[in-house]
Amino acid sequence: MSIAIGKVVTNENNEINQDGAFVRQSNRFDTPFGNEPGMLPVESGRYRLIWAAICPWAHRQMIAIKLLGLEHVISVGKVSPVRTSHGWEFSLDPKGVDPVLGIRYLPEIYASTDPNYHGRATVPTIVDVKTGKVVNNDYFNLTYYWETVFKPFHKSGAPDLYPQHLRKEIDELNHVIFHEVNNGVYKAGFARSQKAYEEAYHLVFNQLDKLEQRLDKSRYLFGDNITDSDIRLYVTLARFDVAYYSAFKTNRNRIIDYPNLWAYARDLYQIPAFGETTDFEAIKKGYFLSNNSHNPYDILPLGPDVSNWHTPHNRDKRFSKSH
Repeated sequence: MSIAIGKVVTNENNEINQDGAFVRQSNRFDTPFGNEPGMLPVESGRYRLIWAAICPWAHRQMIAIKLLGLEHVISVGKVSPVRTSHGWEFSLDPKGVDPVLGIRYLPEIYASTDPNYHGRATVPTIVDVKTGKVVNNDYFNLTYYWETVFKPFHKSGAPDLYPQHLRKEIDELNHVIFHEVNNGVYKAGFARSQKAYEEAYHLVFNQLDKLEQRLDKSRYLFGDNITDSDIRLYVTLARFDVAYYSAFKTNRNRIIDYPNLWAYARDLYQIPAFGETTDFEAIKKGYFLSNNSHNPYDILPLGPDVSNWHTPHNRDKRFSKSH
């Protein structure tokens, strides 16, 4: 389940290589959760998840936690979607301070955990409230832990998002979704050369075209049941038309231009764990008003109209077993 992504960097500018391509920083805190020596102990009430509604990596943690019924096992803190020059800020809380951690900016707890860490303080972040230290920011693997080692705490009837017999296929597809879709849009949006931008642009749309074809044959990515892969694809689809299409210049097609992807996205959105954690206004604010958004006059786009996310998707009828 561990996949090395990017490289360790000291600041955001170092996430651009010599060809002008975006290379995401790796995760500093990646100790796995588990019951073996050296792992983070699996306990209820010990950990706090810090997330932001703008962030796809953080959003998928919230979807998984709600689907599995872990809201009372993992406490949750939320930062503003608009990242400041000081980092993620707890401005949504009274007095602008996280009520559990007592900090205003997320980098504060990274600095107290490891004074030698000079990378970005990222969301999602998992803090051990017993020690007051950051213990995990491994966004790629976090949902796997909620789905597996935290299974003793799952609610009755929780879905099996990472079924044993599909894990190899899920891992393979998740790798593709990350590099060509989830992070692909960032590689286009943060590119600093025409060549790097065009390569990322084509990478994204070539894969969306393939996923459009795949979703013509089944309701979800692996048949009739939602898996971890659906969560990972959804968070990019939800941000695509409201942000990536314009802010990241991934403008060949909108998601609403893909019949299968668009119906699939609405199918998932209309499940409470997906829809209730999707904040389109926060997503727009995060991508257009943050300190690195290249929007000097802080103009927030009025559109697009997102009321169409509530329209019927009919995928339940189309893929009904009675048909």
